[in-house]
Amino acid sequence: MFDNLAVLDQGESVLPGQHLADRLSIPCFKNIDQAKQSDIAFFLCYRNGCLTLLDQQLLKKGGMRVEVDPRQGEQHSWPAPKNNQFALALGKKTVSVVDATTGWAQDSLAMFRMGFQVTCIERSPIMAVLVEDGLKRLAEKDWVKNRQLRLPKLIQANAIETLATLDETPDCIYLDPMFPPKRKKSALAKKNIAVLRDILGDDVDKQQLFAAAWQAAACRVVVKSPDYAEPLGGKPNMVYQGKLLRYDVYLKK
Repeated sequence: MFDNLAVLDQGESVLPGQHLADRLSIPCFKNIDQAKQSDIAFFLCYRNGCLTLLDQQLLKKGGMRVEVDPRQGEQHSWPAPKNNQFALALGKKTVSVVDATTGWAQDSLAMFRMGFQVTCIERSPIMAVLVEDGLKRLAEKDWVKNRQLRLPKLIQANAIETLATLDETPDCIYLDPMFPPKRKKSALAKKNIAVLRDILGDDVDKQQLFAAAWQAAACRVVVKSPDYAEPLGGKPNMVYQGKLLRYDVYLKK
C-alpha cells in the first residue's frame, strides 16, 4: 500500500508491531540494523509509550509523534482563552469545528483545549494512526478524565467526499492545506512538516476541498495559508494576519 513505509517493532507495544503492519499492509522489521539496510524511507515505531514516525536519520533517536500537550506559549488551563488570531478566526460564537486537514493534529488539539467540539478528518492512513495514538494518550490525561471531556472525533477518509455526509452540520470548517514552498532554496521547514510533505506531497485538490467545505459549513470556512499564497476561496470576508501566515475567513451569513 505504501512503498516507502514499514513498521519497526522493538517490542515496546502491548500489541505486536505486526498488527499495525497488517492493518496498513506494509512490511515489519524486528531490529534497527534490518531497517537501516532496507531501502524504506519511513518507519512507524512505538517508543516511550507513543507511536512515532521515523526516517532513516531518526532510527536511533526519539522520532516524531502527535504532541498532545500545549505548545510553547499556549495556556495549560482548560478551556484556554480564545484571544489569539486563531481563535478569533474560528469565531466567538462557534461551538463545533471540523478540521478537514488534520495532519499532525496540532491545530485540532489547540481547538480542543479552547473548548471547541472538534472533528478531525485525515485522509492519510499513516497520519490517521499517529493521530489515533495521540488521542488515546490524550484520553489518559488527568485534566481530561477529571472533567470527562468529549475528545476530538477522528475520521480517516477523504474530506472532499466526507464533508457532505457528516451527521451534524459544523459551525466552522477549518482548512490547512499543504501549499508549495515559496522558493526552492527557502529555509528548511520544521522536521515534522518536511516529513509530512515527503509522505503526502502538496494538496493539489485544494479548490475542490474548499468547495466541499463551503457547502458543508453552517457559518464559516477558515483557511490557514502562508502569507505569500493567494486566497483559496477568493476575497475573504475577514483576514487575521500573523508574521508568516494568515487566516482567511469566509462567512456564509
